[in-house]
Amino acid sequence: QTATLNPATFYHRLQDFGSVQVGRLADLVLLSANPLEDITNTRKITGVLADGQYLARPDLDALLRRLQQVAATK
Repeated sequence: QTATLNPATFYHRLQDFGSVQVGRLADLVLLSANPLEDITNTRKITGVLADGQYLARPDLDALLRRLQQVAATK
């Protein structure tokens, strides 16, 4: 709730976000294991939904490699 419902309530935007529902705004990180059981499970990212675009693990890995290449040229 700290990252979902509480901000929506604070900003009076419950109609836009605060829960995962059709028609609501949401960015999600999908994990393969429960982070409440082991905090290191937050590193087990299998996908990300951001700005309406889904990035699977291979997409995320390719993006990371590209960003590392760009950073290496700076």
